[in-house]
Amino acid sequence: MSSSVANNPARGHGGEGDPRDEVEAMTTSQSPARAATRSPWLMLAMATIGFAVNFWAWALISPLGPLFRTTGSLGPLTESDVALLVAVPVVVGSLGRIVVGGLTDRYGGRVMFPIVSGVTILPILFIAFAALDSYALLLVGGFFLGIAGTAFAVGVPFVNAWFPPDKRGLAIGVFGAGMGGTAISALTTVKLTDHLGAKSPFLITAAVLACYAVAAWLVLRDAPGRVVPTSSLASRISVNARLAITWQACILYAVAFGGYVAFSVYLPAYLKTAHHLTAADAANRMAGFVLIAVIMRPVGGWLADKVGAIPVLATGFGIVVVCAGISAGTPPLHGIGTLAFLAMAAALGSGSGATFALIAKVTEPSRVGGVTGLVGAAGGLGGFIPPLIMGYVYGRTDSYAIGLWLLSGTAALALLLTLTIVRRTATKGQETR
Repeated sequence: MSSSVANNPARGHGGEGDPRDEVEAMTTSQSPARAATRSPWLMLAMATIGFAVNFWAWALISPLGPLFRTTGSLGPLTESDVALLVAVPVVVGSLGRIVVGGLTDRYGGRVMFPIVSGVTILPILFIAFAALDSYALLLVGGFFLGIAGTAFAVGVPFVNAWFPPDKRGLAIGVFGAGMGGTAISALTTVKLTDHLGAKSPFLITAAVLACYAVAAWLVLRDAPGRVVPTSSLASRISVNARLAITWQACILYAVAFGGYVAFSVYLPAYLKTAHHLTAADAANRMAGFVLIAVIMRPVGGWLADKVGAIPVLATGFGIVVVCAGISAGTPPLHGIGTLAFLAMAAALGSGSGATFALIAKVTEPSRVGGVTGLVGAAGGLGGFIPPLIMGYVYGRTDSYAIGLWLLSGTAALALLLTLTIVRRTATKGQETR
């Protein structure tokens, strides 16, 4: 191995896993001198835009779920049918992160951002021209639309490599704010459908993705000295899955980001059914929930840099325990009901940012993409299950209380895990780096 690799400050030491499992070489998709001409903040901005645009695409079906049920354009739909429709892209985008995160470690964000953005255009066009009047075809289109959700696993290792350890929490938190792309979808999809036709939100999103894919290819550069693994994807996934921080962060992120995703995709249906709001009003309120979570994600990363990830995570999960319990009683939205949902949004957003700040501090940089893929998959799956449970429970009981109490209990378990096992892992990991 060359001296330039041995002296590479981005690589770090003390990461878990046998180094013999992976032979690494300092290679990038361009020369270090050329990459160094790029500003880390420009790279962060481009990555965040890419994340937001892809999440906009990923969430296109969610605001339309209640509308499909109201208009009957797909035939008679039950609450569970709508829940499945909006959840399918979530689970595909989540599982796909495992592979995409590993591919990003190997090929870099400069290659993977344009690929993910370009490929996502295909299912969007399929939905626009072939699936809007068929529930079955919409499920198929939603399945492949899930590709957009894998952009998260591209951006985290890409951004992580551009920033020093003491700024990674903030940088990854800022990147994570791109999850606000779901708010763009919530605010525009129904309105565009009403005023310009059912195809319009899909065609506009496809055009934006095409423009971003071109811009990303021209502007993005991987960080100088990025360490590239040369072992197989399967072996890297296996090693990364055995790291203690991986499974612990998977649980934390499944609750924090999974809770956010669950609300962002299911909140319109919940508000329409439980509080009798119109589809447009429910979408607007969901956008407010998303906006608070988006703002708090970089705040959570910044606080994790300053005071540590454990206090931020513990506070966030504690708030969710209380507010989910309050929401289970279906309080009126004009008072404590809205405050409870907004407090949960802030807690879930900050917890999501703090989780990846923790990963960045205790994980070897060359493994961040792989670990991110696994943790991101857990977060997405955490968002897939609750809507199905909520729809099932409501169909049997005409009440969302059981589902919200389950969220409160799950957050309590995450709080306990944070204050015990995760705290020890964080302390040990920072001592060895």
